[in-house]
Amino acid sequence: MRVVILSKALVAGAYQRKLEEIARLGVELTALVPPSWREPRVGEQRLERRFTKGYRLEALPIALNGRHHLHFYPALGRALRRLRPDVLHIDEESFNLATFLAMRAGLAVGARCCFYNWANIDRRYPPPFSLFERHSFRHAAHAIAGNQEAAAIIRSHGYRGPLTVIPQFGVDPEMFSQESGIRSRESESTGPESRLLPPDSFIVGYLGRMVPEKGVLDLVEALPGLPDHIRLRLIGDGAQRPQILARAEALGVASRVELRPAVGSTDVPAAMAEIDLLALPSRTTPNWKEQFGRVLIEAMSCGVPVLGSSSGEIPHVIGDAGLIFPEGDTVALRREIARLAADEPLRADLARRGRTRALAEFTQAAVARRYVEVYAAMLGQGKDIV
Repeated sequence: MRVVILSKALVAGAYQRKLEEIARLGVELTALVPPSWREPRVGEQRLERRFTKGYRLEALPIALNGRHHLHFYPALGRALRRLRPDVLHIDEESFNLATFLAMRAGLAVGARCCFYNWANIDRRYPPPFSLFERHSFRHAAHAIAGNQEAAAIIRSHGYRGPLTVIPQFGVDPEMFSQESGIRSRESESTGPESRLLPPDSFIVGYLGRMVPEKGVLDLVEALPGLPDHIRLRLIGDGAQRPQILARAEALGVASRVELRPAVGSTDVPAAMAEIDLLALPSRTTPNWKEQFGRVLIEAMSCGVPVLGSSSGEIPHVIGDAGLIFPEGDTVALRREIARLAADEPLRADLARRGRTRALAEFTQAAVARRYVEVYAAMLGQGKDIV
């Protein structure tokens, strides 16, 4: 089985571990990835080559880099004529230009094609995006959705073919483990700020984009009224950083809020090893709600307790392995942080449950097996998973 995956998300090295697991299952795999991806309001992520055994990882020039719905790959047709895949996995939404052009190129070489939808807010797309979506629905051999709401939206828009809900990526349980994080942290300089923290400090961590919809300001708003030993460590980049600092100053808690720049995807375990609780306080907006929350499964795999808002897919990802609070409710957020900081047995129980859930549902190997089952079904070699 020859499979080509076209994916801008695979510029992140940690995500490439899934490809090694797919290849290990007997797939002749090539990943076509742009040299970089410019995420709006965050910055440019250059291609990392971290996990490359057993398959080919090729950089493919990208046009309109950073334009989610309008970017495309001018040389894709030539690459597919050379590779002649049986399956083309287009890691893009059904309504994107990249998906439309890739599916045309895949069909031209006889490939069976699938797309991947994250979109979990129902909206009707204007032309030409509605036409792209219709084309994808008509010609796809399979659809993959990253969350339950996205799957329901695809159906409501008229897709009638095979459909599977699978996370886009899992976690490597060896890399994302408590022991691995401690080793990574100890092998690097952690900086004077870590060593100077009081020994009884309780660190609430956030890793991700510093943008309004991620609810980072809610963490700052929750800090007043919590015991002084509870501190925030906010790791990431984005346009909201100055506002976060200003609000912490205004609330008189700036000394308890630490902002650090974003870390590389393979450096996350070391960052997890330095926090006591991972919080994801996402807020639904008219144009966005949390589609998965990958940092949750990374924390769970590392044995870090998780606390998430009720936005989007977060409750489904956490299950019974963490705590949920109503999104935007800073009083409830403050209450749950205080509860976790004061209850070490609860934290230990949630850490254990999180690791167990990550191993059962969210490892790269488990996710890879489900993708290969889909590819086999697309070729008539196995049973469809609906």
